[in-house]
Amino acid sequence: SHFSVKKGAAALGIGTDSVILIRCDERGKMIPSDLERRIVEAKQKGFVPFLVSATAGTTVYGAFDPLIAIADICKKYKIWMHVDGAWGGGLLMSRKHKWKLNGVERANSVTWNPHKMMGVPLQCSALLVREEGLMQSCNQMHASYLFQQDKHYDLSYDTGDKALQCGRHVDVFKLWLMWRAKGTTGFEAQIDKCLELAEYLYNKIKNREGYEMVFDGKPQHTNVCFWYIPPSLRGMEDSEERTSRLMKVAPVIKARMMEYGTTMVSYQPLGDKVNFFRMVISNPAATHQDIDFLIDEIERLGQDL
Repeated sequence: SHFSVKKGAAALGIGTDSVILIRCDERGKMIPSDLERRIVEAKQKGFVPFLVSATAGTTVYGAFDPLIAIADICKKYKIWMHVDGAWGGGLLMSRKHKWKLNGVERANSVTWNPHKMMGVPLQCSALLVREEGLMQSCNQMHASYLFQQDKHYDLSYDTGDKALQCGRHVDVFKLWLMWRAKGTTGFEAQIDKCLELAEYLYNKIKNREGYEMVFDGKPQHTNVCFWYIPPSLRGMEDSEERTSRLMKVAPVIKARMMEYGTTMVSYQPLGDKVNFFRMVISNPAATHQDIDFLIDEIERLGQDL
């Protein structure tokens, strides 16, 4: 899950020890059987599991949790189901890709960041809650000096008492304006193009000399995770020395990218995997030529490592 889940537990005062991590498969998807096992374990210890945070589009792998299976478990144990769709929620705009979020309609709450995949200017985040009026009943303080009940207009426009914040930007206006301009089909074309570009990158490098994919199979989202293997490491067998040298490759290439000002790609380690590149495509102005340039540039900057 995203680190914000632990941060939320700290802010609530229940502590980060109250966040129980669930095992994932090799593609980064939550394993439902482990989720149920951990729920049963917690209940046997006298704890009260109250929320499961599933993810639709994880930060590194772009993985989509099996939401239908998770929803079944949450229903069985009467636990709130939250879906973090901050990164992957935009795929609902795409008829081709929205199946990856099957089951999200059963969630009690969903987060969604149009400022990510959909390109709305920062910041534009939504928290969608199934039960109407719940946010107001949880957060309202009835401050009569701000939220008078005898105003001449519809009181439902007074949204300040529904959230922890009082004064804030009207972030939804940016989304509304862009949606009016592009339409759902415009967003769909934009999203489909980004996913097509990710698949194009994957197909170009999956069997290309000097590249190793972090996991088998094409990416579910626009996250393409790979190692670039410089010529000096290509003949080496797996060893501590090879791993140690490979760990330094991505940071050096990234630094050179920034020094030349040509491109910028994220990298990170994950678990027992040393630093690898995570190419995320969310700019609809990108082209096949840009992807070709990226591959050539990585090779140019990493040939001597």
